[in-house]
Amino acid sequence: MSDTKKRPYRSTARNTQAAQTRSRIMASAKDLFESEGFELVTIEKIAHAAEVSIPTIYSLYQSKRGVLRALMDEVLPIEQFDVLVEKSVQEKSPKNRLCISAKIARQMYDAERTQMNVFRGAAVLAPEFKELEKEKEMRRYNRQEVTIKAMVKEKSLIKGLTETKARDILWAFTGRDFYRMFVVEQAWSSNDYEKWLAQLLINTLVGD
Repeated sequence: MSDTKKRPYRSTARNTQAAQTRSRIMASAKDLFESEGFELVTIEKIAHAAEVSIPTIYSLYQSKRGVLRALMDEVLPIEQFDVLVEKSVQEKSPKNRLCISAKIARQMYDAERTQMNVFRGAAVLAPEFKELEKEKEMRRYNRQEVTIKAMVKEKSLIKGLTETKARDILWAFTGRDFYRMFVVEQAWSSNDYEKWLAQLLINTLVGD
């Protein structure tokens, strides 16, 4: 009986310890990737910096590529992204739906901005990053399908625009490049970027 009562506490303690271990690994990997470059960092270095065993990192992430993938996903957690997408799905107005798409892009790149140095270094030196980035972009493209399909169903797309081209436009306009050029390079505020992007999407995709 007493053992049964203790189990939830033990489980909570284990979960807390596991979360702390992952947090230390992520923080150590980020620091090492920034200071030494992705190519020069090894699992052994990450384990030493995080004060965990090498097998622990392999069991959690399988490889250095797995660690990088976790860092990329940590920028805007999948669960948080899915909540925003679901809000877009439930929205009835096509214009408001595209405003949510602009908000998703803004929140994603605002969060990513803190790790841009890590990703930029990895992109230059590591083919693994390019493969992971391609996976991430394909996932983003696929998730945007619901927005365009809703517009096709309600016949709110601008005349002459096919579903495929509309998906391509939404994916391209909400990509990282516009955010980088306007917010990072030209010092726009994130709010200005979001408002501009929302209006651009509406003007380009929504018919009269």
